[in-house]
Amino acid sequence: MTRVATAAVIPEKGWHVLHLFYRIEHGQWSLLTAEEKIGAKTQLSELIQEIRAADHTQLLIFSMVSPKADIGFMLLTPDLHLANAYEKRLSLGLGPDVLQAVYSFLSLTEESEYFSTEADYALTLEKEQNLPRGSEAFEQSMVEFRLRMLKYAKDKLYPKLPNWEVFCFYPMSKRRQVDQNWYDLSLEVRKNLMAGHGRIGRQYHGKVLQLITGSTGLDDAEWGVTLLAHDTYYIKEIVYKMRFDAVSAKYADFGDFYLGLSLPLDELFRRILL
Repeated sequence: MTRVATAAVIPEKGWHVLHLFYRIEHGQWSLLTAEEKIGAKTQLSELIQEIRAADHTQLLIFSMVSPKADIGFMLLTPDLHLANAYEKRLSLGLGPDVLQAVYSFLSLTEESEYFSTEADYALTLEKEQNLPRGSEAFEQSMVEFRLRMLKYAKDKLYPKLPNWEVFCFYPMSKRRQVDQNWYDLSLEVRKNLMAGHGRIGRQYHGKVLQLITGSTGLDDAEWGVTLLAHDTYYIKEIVYKMRFDAVSAKYADFGDFYLGLSLPLDELFRRILL
């Protein structure tokens, strides 16, 4: 079997992210002998191990809830050639015609254009904390700010996703209607709106991990939103609250939601391969 080279170089602009959702063709699966079924599960297990061993690559796997899909993959890897090769092999991971693709989404990890700048933070220190420029306290605060922003940017571009129990994905775009055109707003207005949006998200620190990936020009929506949580309650709550925020209520359109559960591979096979 031809293997893809995995000595990928870390790109300066982040990871490629593929969300892949499949249904199991149980009619085709039922035609396989017991020996063929064992071989198919072994083949997919070995492929998963190979992908996870690749440089700078992550693969999350989920048992999907509802008939929208049976199994979901979230693949993060530096090279689009790697992503493409792994996607083709995953689709055949249980043998021909067993996995039927129902939805996919390609995006890139990205930094937010609404990050606070050093100039913004310097003004905050002066006006809200009364720290004069050039003072020791001012300079120390600026050093700490720069370190925080470097970490924040790194976490956005090169996330290390935890294996939390609940997964949710949905695509999202900003509206371009005459009276609701996000792209007609100035950067200052958009930045203020996003600051309020971010404050809601930060209320769920430790409960929901949010990864927003950009897909303008790559797929049908402009962003992909991945949520990881320990409990479905927090998925529902954060999305509910976000939708009442002006950024979402006035300017956002959402696609279909896909919900999944993280399971050990043997339990996943027992659940989806009836």
